[in-house]
Amino acid sequence: MKILTKVFVLATICCTFPTLVIAQGIAADPAYKKQVLEWRNKAETGLRRDNGWLTLAGRYPLKPGENTFGTGKTNDIVFPPGLGPAGMGSVWVEKDHVRVTTVEGFKMKAWDGEFSQREMQVGDKPEWVSAGRASFQIIERSGRYILRLADKESEVRKSFGGRVWYDVDDNFRVNAKFVPYEPPKKIPIVNILDEVADEPSPGYVEFEIAGRPYKLDVVGEDDGLFFLFKDKTAGETTYGAGRMLYVEEKPKPGEVFKLDLNRAYNPPCAFSEFTTCPLPPKQNILPARVEAGEKYPPLKKG
Repeated sequence: MKILTKVFVLATICCTFPTLVIAQGIAADPAYKKQVLEWRNKAETGLRRDNGWLTLAGRYPLKPGENTFGTGKTNDIVFPPGLGPAGMGSVWVEKDHVRVTTVEGFKMKAWDGEFSQREMQVGDKPEWVSAGRASFQIIERSGRYILRLADKESEVRKSFGGRVWYDVDDNFRVNAKFVPYEPPKKIPIVNILDEVADEPSPGYVEFEIAGRPYKLDVVGEDDGLFFLFKDKTAGETTYGAGRMLYVEEKPKPGEVFKLDLNRAYNPPCAFSEFTTCPLPPKQNILPARVEAGEKYPPLKKG
């Protein structure tokens, strides 16, 4: 399992406290509130895009060698009805690469045009290929290749009415400090399929909410800080498995920065059954109601 921080937090209390409920109602600075709302609008747009989480229609592990695909029941990978002809082609999983071939007379589209045979880009930015309303990409997870299918006319996408958020509240934009681990360590992260992987943790952040100390481990390594966390609102007003938070620029060690929980967002699993989200480790569970960021469930049309 690999944590992809820009797609998709040791939260320990220094001593034992009862569940903390943080008062809301502090008016946010208008300029700051505007920034958060613009960020949320971008998150909404990204979720609704073609090949976004709302369009996912299947997740199929691939075996070595040939994997036939299409809507016909004799295929190795059977697409849902309406997503193409009975036989569309094959995905070939070979030693160090994956290629797609189509049946005679059938072509698919990639970013650079139509094809009947293609070496697939599978790394950190796996490409999408399409035919009609169907698209797919090949992703790698824990050493296995998986075909991720999307449907532009997904019923989930059609019925989606919008993300739901708490009001922007300055109580949840707190001063924090980044403390690196020397040396960096790894922490076990479990996903919703109960698969475990040791992920790098370069350090943690320490901060206070309503005068009480907390710290959150960073998960993964890139130019920012990525957190998996859960709090007492989980399963009530927020997603039960927890939420995510990303700080785009990693602060210098010991430098005070703003940790903005108003930008906490739901993982892909909150929107699609065809994803495998990482879960917060047990030390990332806050004994507080963090009534900030994204709520759950989202709105539905009708």
